Amino acid sequence: MTGSFTPTPSAFPWLAQEAVGEPLLNGGIFLFFVVVTLVIVVRASRSTKTATDYYAAGRSFTGPQNGVAISGDYLSAASFLGIAGAIAVYGYDGFLYSIGFLVAWLVALLLVAELLRNTGKFTMGDVLSFRMRRQPVRAAAAVSTLAVSFFYLLAQMAGAGGLVALLLNVQGRGAQAIVVAVVGALMIIYVLVGGMRGTTWVQIVKATLLIVGAGLMTAWVLGSFGLNLSALLSEAAARSPQGTAVLEPGLQWGANTTTKIDFVSLAIALVLGTAGLPHILMRFYTVPTAKEARRSVVWAIWLIGAFYLFSLVIGYGAAALVEGGPQRIATMPGQENSAAPLLAYQLGGEVLLGFISAVAFATILAVVAGLTITASASFAHDVYANVIKHGELEPDNEVRVARITACVIGALAILGGIFALGQNIAFLVALAFAVAASANLPTILYSLFWKRFNTSGVLWSMYGGLISSIVLIILSPAVSGSATSMVPSVDFAVFPLKNPALVSVPLAFLLGVIGTYVGAREPVNEAKFSEMEVRSMTGAGASRTAADH
Repeated sequence: MTGSFTPTPSAFPWLAQEAVGEPLLNGGIFLFFVVVTLVIVVRASRSTKTATDYYAAGRSFTGPQNGVAISGDYLSAASFLGIAGAIAVYGYDGFLYSIGFLVAWLVALLLVAELLRNTGKFTMGDVLSFRMRRQPVRAAAAVSTLAVSFFYLLAQMAGAGGLVALLLNVQGRGAQAIVVAVVGALMIIYVLVGGMRGTTWVQIVKATLLIVGAGLMTAWVLGSFGLNLSALLSEAAARSPQGTAVLEPGLQWGANTTTKIDFVSLAIALVLGTAGLPHILMRFYTVPTAKEARRSVVWAIWLIGAFYLFSLVIGYGAAALVEGGPQRIATMPGQENSAAPLLAYQLGGEVLLGFISAVAFATILAVVAGLTITASASFAHDVYANVIKHGELEPDNEVRVARITACVIGALAILGGIFALGQNIAFLVALAFAVAASANLPTILYSLFWKRFNTSGVLWSMYGGLISSIVLIILSPAVSGSATSMVPSVDFAVFPLKNPALVSVPLAFLLGVIGTYVGAREPVNEAKFSEMEVRSMTGAGASRTAADH
């Protein structure tokens, strides 16, 4: 049986008002985690004295440390809450998110990570402007970084609202909006006080707790079925209203030709998006050498791979063990995103629920802090320091601008998170991946490997990919036209696909070629390209930026 399963709270009103666990205990565990992470940030802030400390943590982290931090950045609320919920409700099709997110690391490892770290210093704009006209390229990179970060922040803030609403029994959209505002305020404090060093240590602690917690839940679920995965899957199928369809492809993406094409578009976004995510790329600047950057990726792949295997068991475990099954999950506050917390409550009662949910909350706080520092650094370093001030700005003043920008971004993220409440956060992150794959990846690859590529090509590719992906998202069923859209009351969905990557990514590659040959002609700077090639491949001179030449 194929088709989309989208129950609504109105169908199960008795479930939507139900409290899970003890709100006071849950709130106490939440508060404990927040205090601990704030202490870490404050202690780390004592070593944040220069721009390099604020943006790149003084390049003081080892490969394994940075690998754990990268996994912390990557294993966001989408991975823990969104994917588990998608698997619980849609089964096999939900697990495709895990596969896409994991395979994406191969692209990042083989094509981008080490080369970017060797060529730049703080931001993606450093790399793209290395042999191009600096001001327009840095401005374009900053605009793209801000856009991708905003879409990613939507997912995290929406996840925070749903999670806390579930745990503290917060009813009503207005009350959940207050929760989102509190999360945004905490995020801003993390960034203002700790910078990249504090954020990285929080990521390391959070990633460790998240993987340990997910591993504990996985072992507990498998133990409940005598370590028999087949028994678990059979019970999940028996509890699902879709029956054995949850074990087969097509439940979410196989209803018709449009949904099948939409899945192809989603796959393109997931696989190519990671290599264009600014907050992931910025992580490679926190290690001292290219060798440590490679070690970072290896550690990250192992940790992320293990976690996504855990997500399969957690998702199907929620479908099999949570009272009420997928119907209850889909009608709780937070909807699909409540699957993992509900499973924790089913397995270990209020204590395990509080621990798992607090870890998920710390996950959201840490990821949004990393996103905010990336976006604010891009504006301060690329736009304010290098475009507005033409590179004549003291590092202390640049950091001050970055902190002001972080406050503005935090405010916008709060408003966007309120708007996106109730959406599956794995799906929202997939939209951010689509924007990153469209706006950033073609430009990065062309800059690193195509000698003829010029400033005009950068602008055509980056702005073209960015604008096309965002416009297509706005005109898609993800925003309007259906009961599950962000704005269900109106219908301006003229683009049939929920994810735009199938159109916007090839278009961005094409526009890069057209812009290079049709736009303003520039002579090929052989010396600059050769220097960039040597630096990206060997790491020679990686501590300097293009601005030094």
